[in-house]
Amino acid sequence: MISTYDNDNHNDSPFVFIVIGRAYLEKDGEGIELHVMLQAPDDDSAVRMTLNALQEEGFLEADLDQIGTITEPPVDEPHASAYQGALEGEVAIIRFG
Repeated sequence: MISTYDNDNHNDSPFVFIVIGRAYLEKDGEGIELHVMLQAPDDDSAVRMTLNALQEEGFLEADLDQIGTITEPPVDEPHASAYQGALEGEVAIIRFG
């Protein structure tokens, strides 16, 4: 069994994901643009955790448009605080508008 890796493709820590989309508090209501930052082992888990967090915040539906990983800590707010929250295990929801 291999216990060490000879390349940089292995990462023991979860990724910090950003999910971009729009969520709805009311059926047929106007959506709220949002970014969600969280740690997850993979993109499927990140989507599931995002939807669960949005449901806990009272959103009925969500349209998730993009998902990606954050490679460098953001410097501008509110993303810098959300990133720090994600590193601490939170699911950080940034609402726009």
